[in-house]
Amino acid sequence: MSCTLAGMDIRIRPADPAEYDELGELTAEAYLLDGLLDFGASDPYLLVLKDVAARAASAEVLAAVLGDRVVGGVTFVPSGGPVADIARPGEAEIRTLAVRREARGRGAGEALVRACVDRARATAGCSSVVLSSQRAMHSAHRLYERLGFVRTPERDWNPLPELDDVTLITYKLTL
Repeated sequence: MSCTLAGMDIRIRPADPAEYDELGELTAEAYLLDGLLDFGASDPYLLVLKDVAARAASAEVLAAVLGDRVVGGVTFVPSGGPVADIARPGEAEIRTLAVRREARGRGAGEALVRACVDRARATAGCSSVVLSSQRAMHSAHRLYERLGFVRTPERDWNPLPELDDVTLITYKLTL
């Protein structure tokens, strides 16, 4: 898939296994630089973010490419499985969306989300797409809402019950 957004030609394609390390570092760096990890560089979730191969073993990892450079990535979970957090039967899930800081605002994040939505529409029995987000991800929230996702506060959840202040907010797009 290729799309032109903001005058830039961004291609979305399945990530090549040779790119997994780069995508893992890109994702971890995006979360760290944006202050989205509670424990900084010692946060155990950092290892999860870096482990693209584990996600790719049970889901589809997509890469956003600008020119010849990988500038972003996302995990598309078509129907549950070990990397799904909140998907119910008939729902696809978007996980670990990240774009290099210097490539933001060029449409890579939107192209990645649209590619996931297109895949969900092509998945038999899939009626919606869901995702979790941190409260501080305001730019991402604006993107999701612009693409038709709506907040589902009844599905908000805490991945770390031992920490009361770590609630992820959720969104859903009905297809």
